[in-house]
Amino acid sequence: MGCGFAQTRSGVVIQFVLLALAWGSSFLLIKLGLRDLSPMQVVWARMAIGAAALGLLMLAARRPIPSDLRVWGHLLVVSMLLCVVPFALFAWAEQFVSSALASIFNATTPLLTMLVAGLALATERLTRQRSLGLGLGFFGVVIIMGPWNGVGDGAGLAGQLACLGAATCYALAFTYLRRFVAGRGLSASALAFVQVLLGAAIMAAATPWLAGRPIEQLSGATILSMLILGVFGTGMAYVWNNNIVTAWGAANAAAVTYLSPVVGVILGTVFLAEPLGWHQPLGASLIILGIMTAHGRLAAIVPSRV
Repeated sequence: MGCGFAQTRSGVVIQFVLLALAWGSSFLLIKLGLRDLSPMQVVWARMAIGAAALGLLMLAARRPIPSDLRVWGHLLVVSMLLCVVPFALFAWAEQFVSSALASIFNATTPLLTMLVAGLALATERLTRQRSLGLGLGFFGVVIIMGPWNGVGDGAGLAGQLACLGAATCYALAFTYLRRFVAGRGLSASALAFVQVLLGAAIMAAATPWLAGRPIEQLSGATILSMLILGVFGTGMAYVWNNNIVTAWGAANAAAVTYLSPVVGVILGTVFLAEPLGWHQPLGASLIILGIMTAHGRLAAIVPSRV
């Protein structure tokens, strides 16, 4: 999208909706891709297609890429934490858990980011309000996992833990970005292109070891799901998020976190007929309530007593 359109109110709203759809639908697209591909093949496809999409965008906009090798080194770390490892964990996990459940666990990312940043960054110390939000959110995680039902089969529990591990990787990546990359005057699209490009290069180099089973067939649904996941969920989503943050600020842009799990749950239940226990939406609601509490958004909604 052009810069002029991105700066208009309607343009930002459209990008906000597209971002929620792109991130919320990623888990359905992963599940569809797993019908014909191994987990690592799904990661390989989304990284390669995402890098190509962002590369074309960089060429069209004629934007420079970072020239400082230290920045590339930092972005290599970010690429592992923000792309390669969490993408692999989610793809592996969705062999054992529903796409709807994976999208709900992904919603813990803001809370985990707050926890990691509070422990690692002096400027992000945990306040009473943030601690309360974290407590609500993690109670929601417990509700989602449903310990009263027992641990269930080992694969299902491992899948849920892998989803939490992926969200933790995102939290570590965002904290690392704040500590070592933020403030260098680099455009978000250039940073996104480099980190996705590095991730694609890592996957390409590791192909002989990570490819898994040979690809016997590729249905039209699989090809289309990987194209959408790569171009939008792994590529354009970074650009839209940057435009929204620029126009609305980081706190308002973070509201997309409230919509993404809703999109993921709706798509999983409608298109894949995935079962949804009563406790999972309840836990997701507690997570969202925790995010809103930690960021002080409830105070803006609920008036204080006079």
